[in-house]
Amino acid sequence: MTSAGLAIPLAAALVASYLIGSVPWAYLIVRHVAHVDITEHGTGNVGAMNVRRSTGSWRWFAVAVLADGLKGLVPVLVTRGVVTGFSLAALTTPWGIAALSLVRAGQTAGVGSTVLVLAAVPPLAVLGAVLGHNYSLWLAIRSRCLTRTGKGLATGAGAMLAYDWRYFVAVVAVALVVIAISRYMMAGQVAAAAALPVAALALHSPDWPFALLMGVIVYSAHHRRFVGLLHGREPKLYVNDGRGPRG
Repeated sequence: MTSAGLAIPLAAALVASYLIGSVPWAYLIVRHVAHVDITEHGTGNVGAMNVRRSTGSWRWFAVAVLADGLKGLVPVLVTRGVVTGFSLAALTTPWGIAALSLVRAGQTAGVGSTVLVLAAVPPLAVLGAVLGHNYSLWLAIRSRCLTRTGKGLATGAGAMLAYDWRYFVAVVAVALVVIAISRYMMAGQVAAAAALPVAALALHSPDWPFALLMGVIVYSAHHRRFVGLLHGREPKLYVNDGRGPRG
C-alpha cells in the first residue's frame, strides 16, 4: 500500500471521531431544557457539570454524562471492530496488548507497515473524540471562533472504556477517591488525568506514551483552574451557576 493509502485510515479515524466528539450535547440539552446558552453560565464549559449548574437538575447532568461518554465510546469501539473484528474478546482486550500482537503478526506475515498503521487507528479515535469535545467544530461555526469548549473528562472516560477498560477503572476510582477526600472537583479531575499514564506504567502497557499524551491533553484543559486551586481560589464541589472561576 502506498504512503497516501496508508494515511487514509488514519485521517478517517481522526476526522470522524473529531466530528462525533464535537457534537455539543450539553449545549443542546441546556438550550432545550432551560432555553439559555450554557457558555454563559457557570464555568462556560460545554460539559455535564455545567449542565447541572445551568439547569439545576442532576437528571440532566446524568444524561449529559452519558451522551458525552458515548461520543468517546462509540468511535473507539467501531474503529477497534473494523481493525480486529467485533467479537467480545476482540473488543475487550486492552488495545495496547491487542495492537502489539497485531504488529507482531503483521511483521511475521511481511505486512508490518500496513498493520502498524491499523494499530494506530483506535488511538487516533480516542484523540479525535477528546479534541472534538474540547474544541467543538459545531460551536466554532456558530460563534465563528474556535475556542476551548470543554475539558474532555466524560468523553475521554468513554473512549478509555472502549480502549482499555483497566485505564477507565483506574481513572474513575482515583477521581472519586480524591474528590471524596478533598471535596474539590478540580482536584479529582487533575488526579484522574495523572492516573492515566501512571496506570499504564504500573500495568507495563506498551502504549504508555499514548496514555501520557492523553493525560497531558486532559490536564492542559484544567491547568489554569488547577493553579487557582493551589492558590485557594477554587470553590469546593462547585455545582451552582454564578460561583467560582470560569474556564
